[in-house]
Amino acid sequence: QVQLVESGGGLVQPGGSLRLSCVVSGSLFGVNFMGWYRQAPGKERGLVASINEYGRINYGDSVKGRFTLSRDNSKNTVYLQMNSLTPEDTAVYYCNAYPLRGWPWGQGTQVTVSS
Repeated sequence: QVQLVESGGGLVQPGGSLRLSCVVSGSLFGVNFMGWYRQAPGKERGLVASINEYGRINYGDSVKGRFTLSRDNSKNTVYLQMNSLTPEDTAVYYCNAYPLRGWPWGQGTQVTVSS
């Protein structure tokens, strides 16, 4: 069974940066097609960024130019470098396959942007 473990969240001031990590275990496909998602309080979970097996990366409009998704296939890990954070980025961040493949969600990692 696939297991997803996110880490790297925390409390940061507006304008600050964080780097999230997601370790994937149990996947026959490694981290070939992955996405970062986030869920803010009172909102549905939505896609932030994704990467496919060819390395093509797409970003949501709200994070374009500020967030960078990367992966290390040898470590089965995907990363999300988040710069110029704003309070609107406050959410629980999750990784999962993209498109979704029925993998169970991990616990996520809380990102709070506040002064």
